[in-house]
Amino acid sequence: MQMPDELDERKQRVLKAVIDDYIESAEPVGSRTLARKYDLGVSPATIRNEMADLEMLGYLEHLHTSSGRVPSSKGYRFYVDGLIPPKPVSDEEKVLIDRWYKGRVKRIEEVFQETARIISQVTKNVSLVLAPQMTQAQFRCLQFLPLDDRRVITVLMTDAGFIENKILDMPDGATFEDFQRMAGVINKNLMGHTLHTIEHHSMAEIKAEIQDEQLYEAALGIIHRALDSSKRERLYLGGTTQMLAQPEFHDVEKVKDTLLMLEEEELMKDILHAHMGDGLGVIIGQENEDSHFKDSSLITATYHLDGELLGTIAVLGPTRMEYAKAMSLLEYMNTNLTDVIKRFHW
Repeated sequence: MQMPDELDERKQRVLKAVIDDYIESAEPVGSRTLARKYDLGVSPATIRNEMADLEMLGYLEHLHTSSGRVPSSKGYRFYVDGLIPPKPVSDEEKVLIDRWYKGRVKRIEEVFQETARIISQVTKNVSLVLAPQMTQAQFRCLQFLPLDDRRVITVLMTDAGFIENKILDMPDGATFEDFQRMAGVINKNLMGHTLHTIEHHSMAEIKAEIQDEQLYEAALGIIHRALDSSKRERLYLGGTTQMLAQPEFHDVEKVKDTLLMLEEEELMKDILHAHMGDGLGVIIGQENEDSHFKDSSLITATYHLDGELLGTIAVLGPTRMEYAKAMSLLEYMNTNLTDVIKRFHW
């Protein structure tokens, strides 16, 4: 990536050293610290001048409570886009992740919750996994309730407690009793089936018993709608308490708004949806559109199965997060998650 002309090589090295040190220590960084810990090849006075320039250019900020400086959102953005060193997932971490899945995951629904736990465990930040819901839910029963002379309310229930309501127009000549009979036939044939594995012979038997083409087409429509509804999403969270362990958030009042936002599931889904399809994305501090996350950074990655976009995995943490580690982990988990899902023949 082309670096701005305003930052020469020395300023870039100083900026990288400030950010590396601040990520590690969570303490504002001074010129003497940099001179002592990093081989920058210049005096503390020169480093101090470079830091003053970086502050003037908006890459560093000066806290009133300290003589040191901290990175700004602009500084972190420059770091993430051009200065960040790669930090691949270690072999030990790969073994841990593989054992975690094999030891804890028995059903497809557990894949996503355990993915959230793994990410939060490794990054020490909050993790979010947006995933399709009830992928292996079993059909429990279908009911029809009369709405008026020409319409019925369809109620579909699964073993996972999912309930789908749809209003359905009656075909010409059909009665509510016909729909009740159809519900009985469908329930007898599909009880216990997963919505994704309804067998062809089951549908053939339903068609044979209904003996009415229009009603059969109506039944097919209901089942297809149920399949569509299985694409609904669920948000899995991991490590919300990890946020409280970060030095920035020792003040519970400061983190309270963020924790409350995490409980707003639909809002968090919208935020993740905004970055679906972008590959690996990093939103830093002031770049966040929601004011509750101005002190936080969000790293997102979308995952696919057989070319189909399935969902998003993300890490939410302070702007002082270990970007290289979190980005490498999400890229690895992105690939690994697809393999784990395939084990369940999804």
